Amino acid sequence: MSTPQSIRGMHDLLPAALGRWQKIETTTAHLLARYGYRELRFPVLEKTALFTRTIGTATDIVAKEMYSFADRNGDNLSLRPEGTAGCVRACLQHRLLDRPQRLWYRGPMFRHERPQKGRLRQFHQLGVEIFGLPGPDIDAELLALCARLWQELGLQDALQLEINSLGNQAARQAHRAALLDYLNAHRDQLDADSQRRLTTNPLRILDSKNPQMQDLIAAAPALPDFLDPDSAAHFDQLRTHLDALGIAHRLNPRLVRGLDYYNRTVFEWTTDRLGTQGTLCGGGRYDDLVAQLGGPPTAALGFGLGLERLILLLDQVHGPTAPRPQADLYLVSDQPTAPLILAEKLRTALPHLAIQNHCGGGSFKTQFKKADRSGAQIALILGPDERAADRIGIKHLRALHPQETLPLTELLERLRSLPPLSIMPAAAQPTKGIEP
Repeated sequence: MSTPQSIRGMHDLLPAALGRWQKIETTTAHLLARYGYRELRFPVLEKTALFTRTIGTATDIVAKEMYSFADRNGDNLSLRPEGTAGCVRACLQHRLLDRPQRLWYRGPMFRHERPQKGRLRQFHQLGVEIFGLPGPDIDAELLALCARLWQELGLQDALQLEINSLGNQAARQAHRAALLDYLNAHRDQLDADSQRRLTTNPLRILDSKNPQMQDLIAAAPALPDFLDPDSAAHFDQLRTHLDALGIAHRLNPRLVRGLDYYNRTVFEWTTDRLGTQGTLCGGGRYDDLVAQLGGPPTAALGFGLGLERLILLLDQVHGPTAPRPQADLYLVSDQPTAPLILAEKLRTALPHLAIQNHCGGGSFKTQFKKADRSGAQIALILGPDERAADRIGIKHLRALHPQETLPLTELLERLRSLPPLSIMPAAAQPTKGIEP
């Protein structure tokens, strides 16, 4: 019988790789709390209509990439391909939008794409959403939050910010009409994918990475030339804020993002270290989406950050991390009951340390080998001599210190200052670097 395999494009996250993931999760949760954001959790499964109404039926996500099916009741359901729609739905259902909200979420998203490095069918995303704040100051603060995250992860030199404004609906329609006229006049120069998008979502042609089309795209009508006065003023003030904050950015008039609900500010944080999958984080304003789903007119903006790509970039910049030890202390003994009792006392008195009690018997030689493989800093020995003297042996596994025996009270006093290597402490200070 063959060994079961995971679904293509849906990967297991094994214990040896999770140290960096957990460090990112701790760092981001702490940083978002410092900016006043609260966590929201919502289902991975939603009604398909939620996504067709918000993302747009002409987008590749809805047309080709969603995992959708009819359940036993005949309801059309989909695994969430992105988080904003579900977040807005939850806010409307639970009436959270009677006041401004700063929210964040984290979890798996699903798209039936061709798997490749940095692009999976199940991927993990950190999402940040803001409701009820219309000014460019919150746009700037959101980008400042991103910049601070890159700094705390040691990535400030690996990412560049690109920004654009899509304007209001009338501005976008005027630009779309001019763009269609231009592209239809050069239809024979479009590749097959762009010809398909010409009748569904022509703005996405501007995102084409086909090198043979770049001159054509560069000469196409640009969105900034069609901006309405209010959107232009909003965007100018945003850039003024970014300059005052010292956040370097580049105007990219071809930046449109891939979802239909965006308006005004759009942005991407990109890197040249991941090949074609160079967009790490992207987002912008979607001021019409709440009303589109039946809620009150509500200013809104946010971003999505791909965690798999963040891991890849961290590996590029800092190198892969070594697996975190399974334990800080490893307890060896010649009999089963006494070490169980001692281990529970130690866990109560030393909650900052991971304590692994050897189970399953075996000689002391075998147990010390397993203690070494666990990565523990210290082996605690509870043999017949130690029990008779009411003491506990200490053997340092990673440092050249003499072996000794101590009574429990003195042992606890000694170990209270031992820095943990295996347990991820809650972040209390800004993280410097990303090594776990």
